[in-house]
Amino acid sequence: MKNIALIGKKIGMTREFYKTGQLVPVTVLKMEKARVVQIIDFEKRGYKAVQLGYGKIKSSKLTKAMKGYFAKKNTEAKRKLKEFRVEDLDNFKEGNEFGLEIFKDIKFVDTKSKTIGKGFAGAMKRHNFGGLRASHGVSISHRSHGSTGQRQDPGKVFKGKKMAGHMGDKLRTMQNIEIIKTDLENELLYLKGSIPGSKNSEVLVKESVKKINKLTIDEKIKAAEQAKKTPDKKKK
Repeated sequence: MKNIALIGKKIGMTREFYKTGQLVPVTVLKMEKARVVQIIDFEKRGYKAVQLGYGKIKSSKLTKAMKGYFAKKNTEAKRKLKEFRVEDLDNFKEGNEFGLEIFKDIKFVDTKSKTIGKGFAGAMKRHNFGGLRASHGVSISHRSHGSTGQRQDPGKVFKGKKMAGHMGDKLRTMQNIEIIKTDLENELLYLKGSIPGSKNSEVLVKESVKKINKLTIDEKIKAAEQAKKTPDKKKK
């Protein structure tokens, strides 16, 4: 289950209190169950993968091709299809569903979502520029980005130059986000801190790619309690 991901909807933010009195801000995600629509074996495509379907969709919103595809697979129509490469196909069967239980023993996850669109923004807001001087002849260009290119050689502005432009509305991945708690009954996932995107935006959640050695908040509290219980060695 390591390589597959779930898609959730960002509900908003709240906070969790621990018995030590510690307050932790959390983002709440309403997770959707994923259904295995197709199993792709090595002989067919040259790699092993599973195709998962997420969310509900009206049949009137589907194209004829997609209606035929879901009818052939004998499964209800899904709003979004995603493919994940896996090493072993034995754990998957067409029609199987996966929910929050796949994150049962997982402490950290990676999330992928679209940032809030800010529209057209200047260089100071978009790239944190300092701006030009506020006096001494700087005429009506205090918040401009200054020089952008060269003269005769090379005579152009290089791609990627930090300038004013469209800000936000881009896919961003956040790594190593701690799972504070999971509510299997209501299919809610509580993640530590904030996540890019506005309310009701789509968030893809999967197990953390990196190996993480840091302690979770629960583990830190337990370690602190253990340290209190162990008596200090008397100095000689």
